[in-house]
Amino acid sequence: MSHPDTTRNVLVVVGSGGMGLAVARRLASGRRLLLADHSAVSLEAAVSTLRGEGHTVEGITVDVSQRASVEQLAEASGVVGRVEAVVHTAGVSPVMATARQIYEVDLLGTAHVIDAFHTVASPGTSLVCIASMAGYFATLSAELERHLATAPTEQLLQHEGLDLDGDSAAAYVVAKRANQLRVQAAAHTWGDKGARLNTISPGVISTVMGAQELQGPAGTHIQAMVDRSGSRRVGTPDDIAAAAAFLAGPDSSYLTGNDLLIDGGVVSAQRWNAAPTA
Repeated sequence: MSHPDTTRNVLVVVGSGGMGLAVARRLASGRRLLLADHSAVSLEAAVSTLRGEGHTVEGITVDVSQRASVEQLAEASGVVGRVEAVVHTAGVSPVMATARQIYEVDLLGTAHVIDAFHTVASPGTSLVCIASMAGYFATLSAELERHLATAPTEQLLQHEGLDLDGDSAAAYVVAKRANQLRVQAAAHTWGDKGARLNTISPGVISTVMGAQELQGPAGTHIQAMVDRSGSRRVGTPDDIAAAAAFLAGPDSSYLTGNDLLIDGGVVSAQRWNAAPTA
């Protein structure tokens, strides 16, 4: 790790895929970027690309499902300089992973990021976690929602309402709703440090993961939802990067513990039974 550079604040982006790379490009100028990913190969390629574009970036491998790994990432970011923004984009989808893996990466991993980066947060720090519009389709009991929002992280997966060996699509919906809830519940303690955190819930985004979902078992249903949406298109990684830039910057200083739904109108169309037009 390089020596601290007090002239530039630190941006941490977790996940070097389509969304992570777009966010890094949008936000890294003028900052020191720490880019983290589980895949050393993907990370090396992304770091090389960003350095070639003139960004000051270092890569760190991380397994968000492991608390110690995320704590090491947070500690390393605090050594480099003042952590101004953290954007957590890493995750797996139903066509990529089992229910257990989804709960460990998407649910527990986000909780680890919230916990670990709280320790290096300072006045003005903003954490942005990528959830999903899938969370808006969850129907959970009030008791399960409270557990997902407030249970100690080490007990988070210990609930009878979480079927770790069940359907991966159902697990994804629960995990993404949990991301929204976890951020809501953490806003107060982050506020004690003068810091903020929010979620972004993307719709269908044109990334490798998004393409896999469109080609998977639920692809026809997903495409139909897009066709019925107000925008009638899939989103781009830049759509999400623009939202992340807003949440990470000073224009959103009064926004914390909230979710920003960036779905092109899919959820509203589903809720109000919009029919496709000719």
